Amino acid sequence: MAGAAKKKFEFKKWHGIAFLLVLFDIIAVTASYFLALLFRFDFKYSDIGDYLGRWMRFAPIYAVICVVIFVIAKLYRSLWTFASFVELARLVFSNIAASLLHLLIIPLFGKMPISYFIIGFVIQFTLTTAVRFAYRFVSLLQKHQKDAAVDRSGYKNVMLVGAGSAGQMILRDINNTSSLGEKVACFIDDDVNKHGRYIDGVIVAGGRHDIFDAVKKYKIDNIYIAIPSASSEDRRDIINICNETGCKLKNLPGMFQIINERVTLSNMKDVAIEDLLGRESIALKMDNVYDFISGKTVLVTGGGGSIGSELCRQVANHSPKQLIIFDIYENNAYDIQLELKNTHPELDMVVLIGSVRDSRRIFGVFEKYKPDIVYHAAAHKHVPLMEDSPCEAIKNNAIGTYKTAYAAMLYGCKHFVLISTDKAVNPTNVMGASKRLCEMIIQTFNALIKEGRADEIPQLFTHSGIENADKTGDKSIFQNIETEFVAVRFGNVLGSNGSVIPIFKKQIASGGPVTVTHPDIVRYFMSIPEAVSLVMQAGTYAKGGEIFVLDMGEPVKIDDLARNLIKLSGFKPDVDIKIDYTGLRPGEKLMEEKLMAEEGLRTTESKRIFIGNPIDFDRDEFVKKLRSLMILAYKNKESEIRSKIMEIVSTYHPANN
Repeated sequence: MAGAAKKKFEFKKWHGIAFLLVLFDIIAVTASYFLALLFRFDFKYSDIGDYLGRWMRFAPIYAVICVVIFVIAKLYRSLWTFASFVELARLVFSNIAASLLHLLIIPLFGKMPISYFIIGFVIQFTLTTAVRFAYRFVSLLQKHQKDAAVDRSGYKNVMLVGAGSAGQMILRDINNTSSLGEKVACFIDDDVNKHGRYIDGVIVAGGRHDIFDAVKKYKIDNIYIAIPSASSEDRRDIINICNETGCKLKNLPGMFQIINERVTLSNMKDVAIEDLLGRESIALKMDNVYDFISGKTVLVTGGGGSIGSELCRQVANHSPKQLIIFDIYENNAYDIQLELKNTHPELDMVVLIGSVRDSRRIFGVFEKYKPDIVYHAAAHKHVPLMEDSPCEAIKNNAIGTYKTAYAAMLYGCKHFVLISTDKAVNPTNVMGASKRLCEMIIQTFNALIKEGRADEIPQLFTHSGIENADKTGDKSIFQNIETEFVAVRFGNVLGSNGSVIPIFKKQIASGGPVTVTHPDIVRYFMSIPEAVSLVMQAGTYAKGGEIFVLDMGEPVKIDDLARNLIKLSGFKPDVDIKIDYTGLRPGEKLMEEKLMAEEGLRTTESKRIFIGNPIDFDRDEFVKKLRSLMILAYKNKESEIRSKIMEIVSTYHPANN
């Protein structure tokens, strides 16, 4: 900038070091080729003859050439304390460039022997490299002596699983931080070519099947698993083996979490129960999801819950025009509101309190905000509680879904995605049956809209005509309806409110016992982000009327889950923490199913997401019976409600536990 004062030169320590290096280089490059002549003539100075004069005339010019090249290559500005391959490469190319110029220019002063060029280059490269790396070598030698002097007798012994680059970086980090009180005793790696060999003085003791022997031989206290590129199945198997040793476990996240980062011990995380599921997360086409959500107004009902709040987070990441969070519980809604205000200050967000059972409230929300996309996550989901309050399950889940879907249809919503559950398949409890009713509701809406019969979908309400949507009576409100209704069905979600994992953790923290309903009970599991990813992807695949199903892998025994969680907490099952079997709860079955047998499966673009072919049912008869069911629910006729559900949901067979 004109008139700006020039920055005053300030002499720094590295300037002095650079000046000394320049002097050394001038002496080194000059002496290198003189020594080359001496070597060429067996150190008989008198035999050098005219070659000496040619060298003396060119030497000052060559010294200047070398200094200029070294300046261009930044060899006087590098921190040689941390010299690495980059600095070495610069030295190599700089010396080659200088020597080539030497080869081209000195013939102007007279012919020189071929050996003169070769020997001179070798000596020059050796001298200029040695002086620069000498400081680093001395520093490493001093550090090695210092480390050798440290008494590590009381340190905890660490086993590193994974002798790759990540494992080596963890090793160096531990070695460089004596305050950790740890030392690496051995590596474990499945690559047989590494077995019996050493990395920085630490032996590779064998593969995963040698873990038990290595733990005993090297008296291992902690095991750090550093195999970020391994498959989920391999990582699960190794963690299961390590979990049996009683050692403290830490795990390095997958490659997508540490890419472009230097791996350190701080990257290691405690092994979570999710790591034992052994399933790869769903890979989404995020551009499809972005196009689906970007610039749209999105409503999430039940937006403060476990699934709903994660939906809000992921929607916020995809640039919606507006995000509307709707929940009956103000504390949860307030929590996600504060979080998103902090993480997405640019987000146009509206947080509303209300119930999907309230026709006036839900209609008012749709009329005012006119959402393009609805993720309907609002539901009562606890099986035993709904067995004791079946009318509330019907009011909230079935009728609440019906009212929300009806409002979506009337006010121009383009996509309605219902969050369903595997408990809706051949349900043995009221909660599962109510979610099957929700699926039938959205299938009914979708079918009648496609048939041009939207006006025949009855409006369900418990108050008289003041809530009637068709106020004009000419059915014009039912024209040009394009809403697509779909459902997404998945299993249990790890870490959600009321799920088994938080319950087990509380029981372990209090010293037990851990309560498992049955030793043979099994469930499908997925993480919350994974479940939400499926929901969002389903919207991009939707054509209307589908029930999307996730391939959730192999089911997990709850008993194994409890025992693994006890081990991960540092205790021994049945020794430190007792496991009690309490018996199946009301409405509970040993194994959940993903699809009814008659539904079948169709594939999608994702290998993890499938579509169940809809089961046909009499939709006109269904909506008539649904009204009767609603009346029973609002009259709290608990003695009659189950038989009415069985009449409507043919696959519902209440369990007598």
